[in-house]
Amino acid sequence: MQAADALKLPLRPFTLAAGAARRRFRAWWQARLPRTDTVLLTQRNVYILPTRAGLMFALTLMVLLVASINYQLNLGYVLTFLLAGSGIVSMHLTHNTLRGMTLHLRPPAAVFAGDAAPLAVTLTSPGSERFGIGLRLESGDASTLTWADVPAGGQAPAHVSFVPATRGLHPVPAISIETRFPLGLFRAWAVWRPASDVLVYPRAERPPAPLPPAHPTPGGPATGRRADGSELEGVRGYRRGDPLKLVVWKKAARSLETGGELVSRDTSATVQQQLWLDWQRCAGLAPEDRLSRLAAWVLAAERAGADYGLRLPELQIDPAQGELQRRRCLEALALHGVTRGASA
Repeated sequence: MQAADALKLPLRPFTLAAGAARRRFRAWWQARLPRTDTVLLTQRNVYILPTRAGLMFALTLMVLLVASINYQLNLGYVLTFLLAGSGIVSMHLTHNTLRGMTLHLRPPAAVFAGDAAPLAVTLTSPGSERFGIGLRLESGDASTLTWADVPAGGQAPAHVSFVPATRGLHPVPAISIETRFPLGLFRAWAVWRPASDVLVYPRAERPPAPLPPAHPTPGGPATGRRADGSELEGVRGYRRGDPLKLVVWKKAARSLETGGELVSRDTSATVQQQLWLDWQRCAGLAPEDRLSRLAAWVLAAERAGADYGLRLPELQIDPAQGELQRRRCLEALALHGVTRGASA
C-alpha cells in the first residue's frame, strides 16, 4: 500500500497541471462565445466527434475490411460497407438533431445562497422532431444531464440548476447541449453562454434570532374596523359642536333604537408600532452574519404581517409590508457592498 502511494506522488503535480490547463482553455474558449439568452444552433456552433462506441465501431469495420480482403469474402465486403454507410448516415442525423434548434432562457428567479438556482430553458424545433436532447452545466459531468424530446414545430421545456455559494449578482454559467441520437456512435454538442444574471439573497440565519422590539410612533386617526369587520373602532359619544360628517350614522341608528345616544368618530391621534430591522442591532457579528440575521428577520416580519423597514449603512427602506417590500429588502441585502458580476 505504501509503495502504491509512493508511485502516485510523482504523478500528482502533472494531474494538477493538466486540470489547471483544462480550466484555462475552457475559460478562454467560453470568453469567445457571445452572451445571449436566445441562441440558434447552426453548423457554426455545433460540434461533433465520435464516442467510445463510435471508435470501437470504426475499429470493427477495419477488422472486417481486412478480413474480407484477406479471405476474398464478397459478403464480408457487403457487410462492411453496409455498416460503414449506416455509420455515416448516423453522423449526419446526430448533427442535424441539434442544427436549426433554438434555445431560450427564461428570466431566472432569485434564490438564497446555498439553495439551487433553477434555470428554465425552452427548446424550439422549427422543423422535424428532435429526440434525445441533453442539457447540463458545461462544468458538470454527464450524470447531471437533463433529457428532453422536442416535437415537430413545437417547444419543450428543460431544466438545469446550479448552487451559488455566496450572495450577490451571479452570471448564469455556460450550458452544454448535446445529443447522441440515433445510434450513439457520435456526440454532437454546443456551448451556450446566457446573458442573464441570478440574484442571490444572503443565507438566512437558522434558527433565526427573535425580532427586535417595535417602536411606538404617532399615527393617523383611528378609523379601522374590529377584528370581525362589523363596526368601526375609535368612536366616542356625541359632543355638542361635533360636525355632522363625524357622526357614525349606522352605529348611531342602532344605538338610538336601544335608547342610546349619537356617536362620533374619535379623530385623536393613535399610537402605531413600527418595526425597524437595523444593521446596528446586529453589532458584534461579522458583516455577512449581520446580513444573514437581517434576511431572517425580513422573512419573520413578513410571516407576522407586520410593517417593517430596513436600515443599512447609507440605505434606508421605509416601513411597509407585502411581497414588494420583501423583495426590496432582500435585494438590498443581497447587493450590499457588492458590484455587478461579483459576490462578497
